Amino acid sequence: MKNEERLHNRDLTPRARELRKEMTNHERKLWYAFLKSYPVQFKRQTLLNNFIADFYCPKAKLVVELDGSQHFVNNGVRATRARSFSHTSTEK
Repeated sequence: MKNEERLHNRDLTPRARELRKEMTNHERKLWYAFLKSYPVQFKRQTLLNNFIADFYCPKAKLVVELDGSQHFVNNGVRATRARSFSHTSTEK
């Protein structure tokens, strides 16, 4: 990436690739109906630190996360909370 250091967990790369191939219906609809042709570039299933963001716009540093049923099971709730708290605690 141009002048932008991206730290991410390379162990998650295979999972991100898998998620790109197996998007949920809602992710697919948002991508093909809107984000893919949006004037500002978005990327799908992007690695950011130890997380895989559904959609990421590097120019705006914006993450779009579609909450699906995986966020409402016990492990998903814990992971979502951990992600939210770790993100807010690292901001300056």
